[in-house]
Amino acid sequence: MKDASNGYDAIAREFIAVRSATGREAVKKWASSLPAGCAVIDVGAGHGEPLTSVLIDGGLDVSALDASPKMVAAFKERFPGVPIACEAAEASEFFDRTFDAALAVGLIFLLPEDGQRALVRGLSKALRPGGRLLFSAPWQTGEWTDILTGHTSRSLGSEAYGALLKENGLSLSDRYEDEEANHYYEAVRR
Repeated sequence: MKDASNGYDAIAREFIAVRSATGREAVKKWASSLPAGCAVIDVGAGHGEPLTSVLIDGGLDVSALDASPKMVAAFKERFPGVPIACEAAEASEFFDRTFDAALAVGLIFLLPEDGQRALVRGLSKALRPGGRLLFSAPWQTGEWTDILTGHTSRSLGSEAYGALLKENGLSLSDRYEDEEANHYYEAVRR
């Protein structure tokens, strides 16, 4: 049976203990550009720190999703009023609703290529026209071993991500890096 959390349920306690604030400022900048009260889904939210809290502090209407039951339990302890589903992002129905924005930091490259394609397709469908997406993935093409889980991670590379966004009705609007040189892609649903 495939582990939908890509190994993160087994190391949830360790991940929670070592998760830094990396990405917080990049997400804070993105979130501050969104209209107050807009509906945002945090995909691959983990235990909610440090990124879900940025969205909540920004006055956004947040829902979340993570495939690890242990991460979801920790998330519910921190944010009891925020709806969260425990399911694989690449197969999610995203609460059978649409959102003004979607965040997927530290997730897409954990998935095989077909899972990455399914995730972007699903996120595009879950975004309203004009909806905004922010996700992180290296700009380079390549594979590496995740140091916490031992699973293979893969980046399709900036050219492939740009094409994937376009195929799914999304326009790449910006790319930038955070303080740890993690690469972000910002897109808008046409």
